Amino acid sequence: MFEVKDIPLSDNKRDFYASLAQQLTGLLEGEPDAIANAANMSALIYQFLPDLNWAGFYFMRGPELVLGPFQGKTACVRIAVGRGVCGTAVERQESIVVPDVHAFPGHIACDSASRSELVVPLVKDGQVLGVLDLDSPHPNRFDEDDRKGCETLVQIYLAASELSL
Repeated sequence: MFEVKDIPLSDNKRDFYASLAQQLTGLLEGEPDAIANAANMSALIYQFLPDLNWAGFYFMRGPELVLGPFQGKTACVRIAVGRGVCGTAVERQESIVVPDVHAFPGHIACDSASRSELVVPLVKDGQVLGVLDLDSPHPNRFDEDDRKGCETLVQIYLAASELSL
């Protein structure tokens, strides 16, 4: 079994995400189950990425996103494509960084403490299979380094996991 080691925070987010990616690769190695991998990835992110109040997955089930493994308070179970930040990321097939969720049209407030959000779609063979969703109680928590770092983490997850519609 892979042992997760402490990841030191540094001023360089790229170095931090490189360490996190290395840990995730080791954690998922040899395990193809998409749900188990999503659970461990959510826990890893929630444990080491500071200033989060929610980290988890939603998976496409028919025409909507359905809640998957996560860390944080209870969450909305179903989200329509095109609705909220998660549904919009699916519709656009691109990551979305939202500095202030209260300014995002149609934001779904599962946790009223959330102030900023980062959503990365899980795109495989041109199809969106779900999203990684991160929420923070702090405005402007996420930036381009976070987006790029989390997109790398999602690619590691998709490469390791047997996930399909």
